[in-house]
Amino acid sequence: MKFIILVLASVIACASAAAIFDPTLDDSWMEFQKVHNKQYASVEESTRRRLTWESNLKFINQHNLEHSLGKHTFTVAMNKYGDMTNKEFVSVMNGFNMSRTLQSPTEFRHSFLMPSNVKIPDSVDWRTQGYVTPIKDQGQCGSCWAFSAVASLEGQHFKKAGTLVSLSEQNLVDCSTKQGNQGCNGGLMDQAFTYIKVNKGIDTEASYKYVARVCIFFSDFTILYFVTKLFLHLGRKVQIQSCQRWRHRYWIHGY
Repeated sequence: MKFIILVLASVIACASAAAIFDPTLDDSWMEFQKVHNKQYASVEESTRRRLTWESNLKFINQHNLEHSLGKHTFTVAMNKYGDMTNKEFVSVMNGFNMSRTLQSPTEFRHSFLMPSNVKIPDSVDWRTQGYVTPIKDQGQCGSCWAFSAVASLEGQHFKKAGTLVSLSEQNLVDCSTKQGNQGCNGGLMDQAFTYIKVNKGIDTEASYKYVARVCIFFSDFTILYFVTKLFLHLGRKVQIQSCQRWRHRYWIHGY
């Protein structure tokens, strides 16, 4: 009897959910789940995700319509986060936590002085100038702080060396806890830079790939994997010292 009641309750829940969905989007919803490998734990969660997805899709369509009318300068599109609310997305993806006490020594911080008689352009697209690596995906890990730190360092390396090298966010996620960062639970760019300075470098993306979770890092093993030491001195030429070993690590001095 109890089993029958549960089955009836599930049927009623499904029927109620179907009544509030847009039936014209059924095929699109199924395709979204298939493409992004979505699996939900219950009917209730599936219902909530479907409603959120429909709401986000409505926003996307409205925004792109307004773009075609000249109201916006960019378009938007559906992606794997389309079944999440903005609040959920921020809570999962935004690991920047300014409330944490900065542990970077004060001598590592510098004040920016605006040069005189410099004409600043209205906008700059650093992508077209070679400073930016292809889009990266941090996954469901609050490691945005690591991506921010790495992206700025990649750009500065390109400015000095003339080559764009993708650096390892995972290196920071795994190894900068002593500087105050907490892996997928948040961190600060300042503390990431402190780690890089203390560590005398950061691994490349090719040698230390991102996995969107904290991994076990064997520093005494990885230390053997050097291929190139690249010294960046602000205001000086780049000096490259090759090392006949197996791994890329970039050594940063004087930032």
